[in-house]
Amino acid sequence: MAPSGSLVASLAGLLLLLLGAPWTYGRRSSVRVITDQNWRDLLQGDWMIEFYAPWCPACQNLQPEWESFAEWGEDLEVNVAKVDVTEQPGLSGRFIITALPTIYHCKDGEFRRYQGPRTKKDFINFVTDEEWKSIEPVSSWFGPGSVLMSSMSALFQLSMWIRTCHNYFIEDLGLPVWGSYTVFALITLLSGLLLGLCMIFVADCLCPSKRRRPQPYPSKKILPESSPPLKKVEEEQEADEEDVSEEEAESKGGANKDFPQNAVRQRSVGPSLATDNPS
Repeated sequence: MAPSGSLVASLAGLLLLLLGAPWTYGRRSSVRVITDQNWRDLLQGDWMIEFYAPWCPACQNLQPEWESFAEWGEDLEVNVAKVDVTEQPGLSGRFIITALPTIYHCKDGEFRRYQGPRTKKDFINFVTDEEWKSIEPVSSWFGPGSVLMSSMSALFQLSMWIRTCHNYFIEDLGLPVWGSYTVFALITLLSGLLLGLCMIFVADCLCPSKRRRPQPYPSKKILPESSPPLKKVEEEQEADEEDVSEEEAESKGGANKDFPQNAVRQRSVGPSLATDNPS
């Protein structure tokens, strides 16, 4: 009976240990995982977010303190979360993560970077004493929801996609490294040509080009104000024509004056010639 009793006790202890393991693991898993799909949850409420990488030694040293701090999250009314930058490159670009680990505090959409000591006690005091109020929040231009940071997130995701494709070409398809680079060069060239054609099409639609029509020769009566030399030349031509017309008129007037005098002379000379001529 004794051996059987000890066996039962051992089995009971093992069962309690197995049942307690998920409970212990559940307490440690109170840290919420943030991804590209649910990051907008950070815009509401009070949050403490850690950006880490599994290969980072400093991040590994911080994990026990962060897990212990997360156990106090419900009492402090703060959500404790973490982001794996190796799995979520878009978020690392959205928050401009340049060092690991990086910790942010968020209160109703206002983000502040935590730069204090990294212990559970310091995290708790930071929240309870509202020390985050003394830190200048991130500008709206550089906020994670801005257009600029969304573009940065897209660029980081594109870089991750390019690296994944590069590994696929080399490891799965067996292409050499220069072959993978050649594929990316051709893709870049074709995408640049297509983008240029699209930009030309859009520019032509928004600002259509106007064909130049031949301008009619300006008449003498209507002259542009911006052509004084041409106007002076025409005025001089008109003045010359007026002088010529005046000279012709004077010459005609002199001829008309001489005509009656000649007629009188012919009349006076005519009878005398008739008398002198013998009949």
